[in-house]
Amino acid sequence: MDTPHIDKYFDVFDYIVFAAMLLVSALIGVYFAFFAKIKQNTTSEYLMGGKTMGIFPISMSLIASYISGISVLGIPAEMYIYGTQFWMVLCSKGVVFLAMAFAYLPVFYKLQITSSYEYLNLRFNSTVRLLGTILFLTKMLLYIPIVIYVPALAFSQVTGINLHLVTPIVCIVCIFYTTLGGLKAVVWTDTIQTIILFGSMIVVIWMGTSSVGGFQEVWSRSMKGGRIDFFNMNLDPTIRHTFWTVTIGNYFMWLASCSVNQAMVQRCLAMPSLKSARITIGILVIGIACLVSMCCYMGLVIYAAYYKCDPVTRGSIHKSDQLLPYFVMEIAAFMPGLPGLFVSGVFSAALSSMSTGLNSMTGVIFEDLIKPRIKKPLSESRASLLMKVIVVCIGAICVGLVFLVEKMGALIQAAGSLSAITAGPLLGIFTLGMFFPIANSKGALTGGLISGALVAWISIGTQMKMASGVIKFPQKPVSVEGCNANWVAEYLSLTLVPDGTAKPIEPTFFLFQLSYMYYTAVGTITTIVIGLIVSYLTKSEQDTLVHKDLLSPLVHGLLSEENTSQQRNPRNDVISLNQIKNKQ
Repeated sequence: MDTPHIDKYFDVFDYIVFAAMLLVSALIGVYFAFFAKIKQNTTSEYLMGGKTMGIFPISMSLIASYISGISVLGIPAEMYIYGTQFWMVLCSKGVVFLAMAFAYLPVFYKLQITSSYEYLNLRFNSTVRLLGTILFLTKMLLYIPIVIYVPALAFSQVTGINLHLVTPIVCIVCIFYTTLGGLKAVVWTDTIQTIILFGSMIVVIWMGTSSVGGFQEVWSRSMKGGRIDFFNMNLDPTIRHTFWTVTIGNYFMWLASCSVNQAMVQRCLAMPSLKSARITIGILVIGIACLVSMCCYMGLVIYAAYYKCDPVTRGSIHKSDQLLPYFVMEIAAFMPGLPGLFVSGVFSAALSSMSTGLNSMTGVIFEDLIKPRIKKPLSESRASLLMKVIVVCIGAICVGLVFLVEKMGALIQAAGSLSAITAGPLLGIFTLGMFFPIANSKGALTGGLISGALVAWISIGTQMKMASGVIKFPQKPVSVEGCNANWVAEYLSLTLVPDGTAKPIEPTFFLFQLSYMYYTAVGTITTIVIGLIVSYLTKSEQDTLVHKDLLSPLVHGLLSEENTSQQRNPRNDVISLNQIKNKQ
């Protein structure tokens, strides 16, 4: 396919489709704030939806929350540049589902807590709870700006409007319906946005495959271009993506993102029963697998379309993350409204992730930072108003942080490496609490702090090395032999190297070469190992007095009777639990 340098932008129908999506999202917030039978004016309604949410909307909400615009734009670019090895993340999804449904979720559901970090107070102490809260808030403040940047990038490309003019508009709409409608508004807007995302992806995939010449042609061109690469079994941990880095690394990344994440816990506890929560998680895994596969295949379609004229090399676009919007405008510009539908899908994924983040951060800030520190309890109306103010403040901070996102590398790697700074320590702390009765507060605190510092050093150090050009990863070869004579020579990329083991331009520290997929695993394992060592060195007789409801069902059979029989439910008898902790 020849790719002349042309500028194709939204027409009036595209703007109408896009505006309709934003309007519907805003109206849902208005409905749940003012017209629903049950208003969102209590903390239970605002944060947990009154625990009456159905399986379908919660499932759609979770799918939308965990896909995000990062996946929609980043995964096709990943396939185009590095090949299909990343597709193997699907291999670990089923194992993550089992761990979530039967090892972690039952603990939260038994305790019926609003904030997942309240568990850390029940299991350890308030200091560990504070650490968990800070780690979570840090993670979301690093993640949400990337989520905002992604749709703004796509919208800017297809409209010509400056990216930083688009960003506030996106955020204002999202903050508006999240502030007014609480969890129910977030969930139902997520549901509609997920349907839009699925619909737009299906249409674009069908049109793209047809424009290339069918599935067989897509696969044939991808094979010739070296994009089909599923089973690189090299054990070298410095190779960016191998079968092992992708499957093992993604297991820890996804487990951290889902099993102990406030957004997941908050939605699962909004379900009326543990069984329905497990069904929801199962649907989530299936939905994520479908969307990830669609995004991966879309990357192959884009490569097949431009396999003889790379649009990045010839200067039609400046970043690989712009490939999908550029491709959509190429094949769909003649159909009024279709580019608008696609960009609405990207925005939908991003808005859902942002709204989920804002809602869950609000719950954590209120339940873990504000509520324990006020002497006189707030009325329900005042508490609800305070949470709405928190949403607005967090949203404003996230908008400001978007300006830093442009300095990062590929979206998939940047998001994965930065989120691992907090995801690994958090998963490690919760795992210590749920699976190791010997673990105490000193061990959890020490393990979490050291782990967080280690992963932050590795992640930030690697990002800096990449930004300065010290570290470059091998990309698949591209071609410009099919371009017409008008392409601009100065855009030729001089950094593409043959496929092979990732090697830095100059020698650099080993951990900075480590695949970003392993960051969360490193953080988790470091937390557990150091936590157990410190707990053993500082253990006391009271450390084993852990109520079985605070431990995963998988370890209940290992508990001795005297360590559990004398304690009542820790959620219903906080005084008894505090007495135990005072003895520690």
